[in-house]
Amino acid sequence: MLSALFAGSQYPTYLVFVAVFVAGLLTAVLMPAFIRVMRKDGIGQQVRADGPQTHLVKQGTPTMGGVIMLVGLLLTTVLLARWTPDLILCVCATVGTGLLGLLDDVESVSHGRSLGLTPSQKMAGLIVISVAFCLLAVNWVGIAPTITFPGGFTVDLGVLATQIGPVSVPWLYVFFVFLMLAGLSNAVNLTDGLDGLAGGTVMVVMLAMAMVAFSYDEINLAVFAGAAAGACVGFLWHNCYPASIFMGDTGSLALGAAFAALAILTKTEVTSLVMGGLFICEALSVMMQVISFKSTGKRIFLMAPLHHHFEKKGWSETKVVIRFWIVSAMFAAVGFALYFQLR
Repeated sequence: MLSALFAGSQYPTYLVFVAVFVAGLLTAVLMPAFIRVMRKDGIGQQVRADGPQTHLVKQGTPTMGGVIMLVGLLLTTVLLARWTPDLILCVCATVGTGLLGLLDDVESVSHGRSLGLTPSQKMAGLIVISVAFCLLAVNWVGIAPTITFPGGFTVDLGVLATQIGPVSVPWLYVFFVFLMLAGLSNAVNLTDGLDGLAGGTVMVVMLAMAMVAFSYDEINLAVFAGAAAGACVGFLWHNCYPASIFMGDTGSLALGAAFAALAILTKTEVTSLVMGGLFICEALSVMMQVISFKSTGKRIFLMAPLHHHFEKKGWSETKVVIRFWIVSAMFAAVGFALYFQLR
């Protein structure tokens, strides 16, 4: 079977499709054993006390499924991709952020509460990862510290740079990369609140990013993005309602970082934010809710993040998830169209 799969490996498009299949199969097949181990050890999700009452039945559902998603993603990448500097950097950012998420999950489970690492601890980890990623991207991979907007307008963020030995530190771009990586990691993390929601929406976005990387002639990054989409597919087999396992911060933070890393390495930062528009909406809903409540004492949404608002309005969990998948696909389509306007 393996020889048949790799028979057409000289065709780049074929490799991307195989990556989706292999990562999906590996994740789906390995997950049941992981679920059994989690159940045997009593390692389960801690549900928010102030969340929807319908979610209380999810208390104790096995979590940290992101571990197997990363295994499926990495094994597929090892099998199908060439380890170029940009791919190595993308994988390191994904794994590093996944390990940060794993610490958060372990802290949450061990203390029996829905909160894990403190915000400052998590932010410190994201700062270290994003700064290291940015400096390596600029000085090792050769990524230009610029941002290109629709219409061809380019902003140079390398104007305030410091040379420290052989390393150039473009301070504005370092800050921008931090906003991208930390912002998208947390945005995907906030989206991970309903069965199948984060897995389905990330799958859609990663398929779009695979097409972007492929058209950018970054075949290895396209394989990586396809493998990430495939890992989401395999995970959804076990995470669809009612979920047998959750991805936890291990998965959501890692997938958000993978998305950000792909956007930066393919120089599609702006259009990628459009592709991930649903994640942005979820994050903005939380920010707007907090600002409104602290300044006026009133809430804009019935509950934040946004998906809980629609649950409170009476939508079933499945209806919210499927409609958010559709919205995510529409954002991805618009962002992909904008990408070709920038080429």
